[in-house]
Amino acid sequence: MKVLNLRCANGHGFEGWFASEDDFLEQNGRGLLECPLCADKVVTRLPSAPRLNLSGAREPAAAMAPPQASPPAQPAQSADVQAAWLQAVRRLVAETEDVGERFADEARRIHYGEVPQRGIRGQATPEQREALRDEGIETFALPLPAALKGPVQ
Repeated sequence: MKVLNLRCANGHGFEGWFASEDDFLEQNGRGLLECPLCADKVVTRLPSAPRLNLSGAREPAAAMAPPQASPPAQPAQSADVQAAWLQAVRRLVAETEDVGERFADEARRIHYGEVPQRGIRGQATPEQREALRDEGIETFALPLPAALKGPVQ
């Protein structure tokens, strides 16, 4: 089993477990990998250095490490921030009703008092969101990773 450090085009870091390097390349090539935070399917493998400890002997760290250039800038988002974001999205999913493609119609019915007020989520085109905004109905787009759309493992 290979554990690889991955990153999406939006800079979110995560890890993936694969049977082999070929398995990773095949899944990525078919577009089967996606970021667990933003569902971006542009996934790249981050470089990693294997650590081999072939003997019990240890050298001082300064003697072992050759001088290196400074590492590339990492996104400010830490694993803690990502975990908090996922927790917030899970809560939003748990506390809202998925109305699917009826989102715009249902948002209007709620706004005009035709049905009781409640939290909803669903799909709307950019044109539908613009029309809702023109009517004074505020919405926001929140892409849900596929892992949050079904049962959480």
